[in-house]
Amino acid sequence: MTQVRAEGIVVEPLDSAAAGSGEQVLSWLRARPDATPFHLPAWSLAVAVGCGQPAHYLVARRGARIAGVLPLSAIHSALFGRALVSSGFAIGGGILAEDAIAAEALCAEAWRLAERLSCPSLELRGGWLPEGEGWHVSGGSYAGFVRPLATDDAAELLAIPRKQRAEVRRALGFPLTVEIGRGEADRAAHYAVYSASVRNLGTPVFPRALFDAVLEGFGEDADILTVRHEGRPIASVLSLYFAGAVMPYWGGGTAEARTWRANDLMYFALMRAARERGCTRFDFGRSKPGTGAFAFKRNWGFDPAPLSYAVRTADGVRPREVNPLNPKYRAQIALWQRLPLWLANRLGPPIARGLG
Repeated sequence: MTQVRAEGIVVEPLDSAAAGSGEQVLSWLRARPDATPFHLPAWSLAVAVGCGQPAHYLVARRGARIAGVLPLSAIHSALFGRALVSSGFAIGGGILAEDAIAAEALCAEAWRLAERLSCPSLELRGGWLPEGEGWHVSGGSYAGFVRPLATDDAAELLAIPRKQRAEVRRALGFPLTVEIGRGEADRAAHYAVYSASVRNLGTPVFPRALFDAVLEGFGEDADILTVRHEGRPIASVLSLYFAGAVMPYWGGGTAEARTWRANDLMYFALMRAARERGCTRFDFGRSKPGTGAFAFKRNWGFDPAPLSYAVRTADGVRPREVNPLNPKYRAQIALWQRLPLWLANRLGPPIARGLG
């Protein structure tokens, strides 16, 4: 069992800790207001199962007490290189710790682990961020969008700005149906819609195995909401539930969804469903300023809050560049948008599983 000691702190991998430590980690996370679903061991395991990217979950202890955690995914891509990421395929999941000593110990061990795994880059998404030599912290590339859920449908409509409220009202008047579930039919409908949506955006789709692994790992804390028109799925979203918040994480719509305002109905229906299961907050995830997704979330009445990430790379190594908005990817995006869907779905997962 690997242990690293620093000023009264012991850092060890979760899988080498004493029996019952997994439940101890979950209890510790539930008590943290800054914890996210991406800090859960279930997320790291789902990434490992669904994308083949190994999980390395570090736990800092002060005596028998947990002092911090750091979930990590070792990402390998023939196109984008290697990196140790917290958390893999997530918008958050960085270092959580009770104090700077524990945080620094986790950070130091993560860099040592990156070196042992031949990962020239360590990426921390949110949480406690280091500011020492070799680290680059960015705070303007992404913004998060979270607001409280209203008490009922009428109040929720009033919380939405006027122009967007009109679109939701239009959607409510169309002949659309809403289904929520976790079964095979729900998963197949979601993947059909989501893969078409990201192909139209010019990006490769994740393996369906990733979605299946998340649903299995999260159990009742993840589900799929699908909007149908005449029985056809035209909008669908896979959502996570954690600490009183719902997060629509992987969602999209087909070209037909625009006609029926299906995406508007999808998010409004998700707000209702989340409220009915006791959620009090709606976490719309992250978006880059200047994008359509950023404007869409603001139109729903969400205020952007800057997100901060930190990256450290080995000497002489440039950070990974996986941002689809980078101009150098314009030609590839345009080509991908023209691919037949069946071909994009075949070529996409081997690429996407290396994005991390």
